[in-house]
This record gives sequence, C-alpha cells and structure tokens, in this order.
Amino acid sequence: MKDTIGIDISKATLDAHRLSTGEAAHFTNSPAGLRALRLWIGAQMPHLVVYEATGAYHAALEHCFAGVLPMVKVNPLQARRFAQARGTRAKTDAVDARILAVMGSALDLVPDRPADKNQHALKQLQIARMALVKERTRLLNRMKTQTLAILKRQSKARLDQIKRQLAEVEEASLALLRRSPKRVRALDILSSIPGLGQVTAVAILVECPEIGTLGRKQAASLAGLAPMTRQSGQWRGKAFIQGGRKFLRDALYMPALVAARYNPDLRQKYQAMIQAGKPAKVALTALMRKLIELANTLIRQDRNWTPKTA
Repeated sequence: MKDTIGIDISKATLDAHRLSTGEAAHFTNSPAGLRALRLWIGAQMPHLVVYEATGAYHAALEHCFAGVLPMVKVNPLQARRFAQARGTRAKTDAVDARILAVMGSALDLVPDRPADKNQHALKQLQIARMALVKERTRLLNRMKTQTLAILKRQSKARLDQIKRQLAEVEEASLALLRRSPKRVRALDILSSIPGLGQVTAVAILVECPEIGTLGRKQAASLAGLAPMTRQSGQWRGKAFIQGGRKFLRDALYMPALVAARYNPDLRQKYQAMIQAGKPAKVALTALMRKLIELANTLIRQDRNWTPKTA
C-alpha cells in the first residue's frame, strides 16, 4: 500500500492519518504544530500528502511544506462526495483525515506543482487589493446619498487613503513578480493582449500560477468558464458554468468588456454571437473563456499577442 497521508485542517488544529499503517495524530495549526507534524511524518518521503482547500487556514501548511513534500490540494466538496460514495456518514476531523488519505490513493492523485516561493505573499497582496477595491466601491456608492459636510470630508479623505494604499499594494505585487524573470516575461505577454491591463495581468499570474502549462480545456475549467453539458436520455438541459477559481473569473470580467469593444478578434466573435441571438451575458462569458485560453497559449508559446491576418 502506498504511503499516503491525509491532513484535515481547521483554524486551530491539524489532524493527520497515514494510510499505510492506520496511524493518526493531532497537532495545533501553529508553527510548533507544523514542526511536530514534520517530525511525525519522518525522514521517509510519503508518496502523497492530501489536504483540503480551507481558505486562510491551509496557507501555513502550504508555506511550510510546498516543495518539500509531494502535496495535492483537493476541493472540500469533492472530498465530501467521495466520503458519501464510500458510505461514510460520520464527519469528524479524524475521519476526514482518513478519507483524504484514502481518496488520494484510490483516485491515484498526483502532487501539485510546487508554488513559487513568493506565491503566498502575492496572494495576500491580491486579497488586500480586492478588499480595498470593494471598500472603494461601497464608499463611492455611499457618497451619493451623503449630505453632511463632515461625512463628505471624511469619505473623501478615506478615498484618498485607499488610492494611496492601492498604489502601494500594486507596486509591492509588481516588485515580487519582478524577482522572477519567467514571471516578468509572462507579465509582458499578458499585457500585450488588448483588453488586459497590467493590474489584470498580475491578478491572472497570482490566481493561476499554472498559466502556460495547461491544456486549452484545462485553462477554461480552472477558471470555471468551461460549459457543463447536461443531458439524460432524450432530455437536453442548458449548459452552464460552475466551480473553478472565482477570483480568477472575476479578474477576467472587466477585460472581457473592454475586449468586446477594442480587441479586433474578440470583438468580431462577440458581435457574431449577439447577432446569432445569444444573450450578452453568454457572449461575454465566451470572451472570458477565450481570454484565459489565449493567455495560456501565448505564455506556453512564449510570444506576444499579434492580430490575426486575413
């Protein structure tokens, strides 16, 4: 039996299960707990370490073991459905850790590519930027109804502060990206695509570090932009998109709007879909899918965007 380890992560704790021996252990989700986990795993490299994506709670585990252990991150919903398919009704941290280990072995999962050493910091900066953008939007909406001079003055002061903070966060992100010649080249390629500005290019590189190594369908699926066909017997349902990385999908929305007007190739596709009777939302989603596929292809081929020739 392969030495597969499952790790269930919560805010305060880490529960681990080694499939080959059935051994289980419990640790705190802290630097001391991570050191104890490393000692428990031992010197012999496991075949696979499986854990769930749990937002901020799995970041420390990733940062500590990425590139050190063969790790694979799985979707919590898929892990739960795997447990249900096996008839496992109980749901405790220890049970979840065992299920993750079994899942990694049964589905023959392969380790994720180790993240860049700056990926964790880049992700934190990207989250901070999105929070600032949302706060700016809320503040601008609130200012439309403010009548008191003191509130208008405070709102303007906060907007000026947000503007400065956004500039600082964006410059810090660029500085981290510039430490990697490969990412600098990818940034130049993405920025050459009409409709993709530098801010969006940075967001794509942060939210999809695998860009340039994926197949066309993989890139669309990763962004949650691949249409899911629904059919059973004679019944045919409407295809729709679901899943994927929401932040990556959000980052592609405004560039798709711009591309629908200013990117000659994508504008033609958008207008053709509208003339064919497709709803604007469907046509825009198709452009988002084309953008991520195009970005992936250009980076893989190491070339800038050029317009199609007749």
